[in-house]
Amino acid sequence: MKILISVDIEGIAGVVDPEQTRPGNPEYERARRLMTGEASAAIRGAFDGGATAVLVNDSHGNFRNLIAEDLDPRAELIQGKPRELAMMAGVDQDCAAVFLVGWHARARAPGTLAHTVNGFAFGRIVVNGAETGEAGLYGAVAAEYNAPVALCTGDDAFVAETAPLFPGAIGVAVKRTLGQRAASCLSPQAAAAAIAAGAKEAAARCGELRLRPVQVPATLRVEATGVALADLFATLPILRRVDALTVEFTSPTMRHAIRVLNSLSAMSSTLR
Repeated sequence: MKILISVDIEGIAGVVDPEQTRPGNPEYERARRLMTGEASAAIRGAFDGGATAVLVNDSHGNFRNLIAEDLDPRAELIQGKPRELAMMAGVDQDCAAVFLVGWHARARAPGTLAHTVNGFAFGRIVVNGAETGEAGLYGAVAAEYNAPVALCTGDDAFVAETAPLFPGAIGVAVKRTLGQRAASCLSPQAAAAAIAAGAKEAAARCGELRLRPVQVPATLRVEATGVALADLFATLPILRRVDALTVEFTSPTMRHAIRVLNSLSAMSSTLR
């Protein structure tokens, strides 16, 4: 039984400020060590729960955050970008389930460091009429590969957001949000223990989970954070302009939708 663990940084215990998520400063170096510790805890729990192989997907920013030499050596590490499946790279390798570790709530939700894909570019993403965060988007990609989301770790807002999306998944809150840039966090040791226990339970029961795929073709609306960004996005021929801030497109699969969104995210860097 192979498990994919996708690891982000904003939902890690002890991470509360954007500075900690950006390379080039001591706070980031500290945060990536915490991220690596929680990833190793999830690996440990996955094997204890019956996994025979574990893939770890480094899923934040430039996808080069986890410290390879400090990671549980039983896992295989996926790093670097660009890659077609981005935060879900590896799910196409016959995975029985996916763990989302260190993830965060969607844009405009009351969660610590909440955003969706790219906080500079995207104010809101709506899929088939439902406002959706990264977990919903990438969980839908995993479903297309018959891999259910079995574990969700992050702040309490993220755990609450994902509960209805992934029935039966284990939720582990390692911090309680107090605002966009504030949280009450477990210690790294307590967070690791909670994640390891949750991962063990999630691995043991992943065969019982049912998939909830997004209906496709899917219609996605992207609300940009500014008119200039919407102007830029609208130059992509497959997008339709809805209003000053919003563009819309239709995707045959959620894999396709993710590729479009990540292309828009990359395009947005021209206006930074």
